[in-house]
Amino acid sequence: MANTKSAIKAARKAVRLTTRNRGVKTAIKTLHKKFEAAVVAKDAAAAKTLGVAYASAMDKATKSGVVHKNAASRAKAHVSKHVLAAS
Repeated sequence: MANTKSAIKAARKAVRLTTRNRGVKTAIKTLHKKFEAAVVAKDAAAAKTLGVAYASAMDKATKSGVVHKNAASRAKAHVSKHVLAAS
């Protein structure tokens, strides 16, 4: 158990941030699965739309510190590669 006032606050903050991070990561994974399904189905229009939404979600997650900037950049590069190949 936390002993100091700052440690108690840090523990409260960790719970709040963990909850937020889990929600953001779940949303990103869902978008990625939908994108992959569109690519497999060879639906270029849906893939492009979902790719843009996925890239936007990754940028927002990076801005809030949920995802590392290099990981987001790599993921967006993979998405754009699939979108270009599908069109």
